[in-house]
Amino acid sequence: AMMEESKLTRFQRRYLMDCVERGGTLPLQCHPTSSKEPVPAFSRPVCQPSRLSAKPHLRPAKACQAGDAYTREKFKPRARRDLEKEKQRLQNILATGKDVVEHKVKQTLVQTKEEEIPEPDRFEELVNEVQERKEFLAEMEALGQGKKYRRIVLTEISQKMREMEIIDKKRSEEIREIMTKDIPGGNKFD
Repeated sequence: AMMEESKLTRFQRRYLMDCVERGGTLPLQCHPTSSKEPVPAFSRPVCQPSRLSAKPHLRPAKACQAGDAYTREKFKPRARRDLEKEKQRLQNILATGKDVVEHKVKQTLVQTKEEEIPEPDRFEELVNEVQERKEFLAEMEALGQGKKYRRIVLTEISQKMREMEIIDKKRSEEIREIMTKDIPGGNKFD
């Protein structure tokens, strides 16, 4: 039907059907009357790139200006310093002759930064990583790619589980040592 719509000659149809039957690729050009390809008036080697035309292809200035290339973003000033802090600082300097507030603020900021950073728990990280991998595998199975990723993801999950078991054993040994120290007589749990 496509051949009829494209108005191919009988020779072109026969040539295309032969290519399909042989299982080869379809030709990029099918010449109308014979199997011989016409020889161009000038032939250049295939390996050389085509030369650029002598006439440059420039866009007119109006076409360039119509685009967004010439529009500038508007300047949006930002506050470089907190004016309220500057006012408070100046008041303190004029009242006491010293810059007291600035030193206190710096010390409190350093102390709060140290307090805010808890040591990450590796066991919790591993639990989160296992959960992420399970979710990834579920997404891939929903997309029909489960077979491709199942073995890799399950291997990673088993490695994470093994690491979690090692951490759990270490924690239980530490707790057992703490408990035996607290019990008089030194009886150990078995």
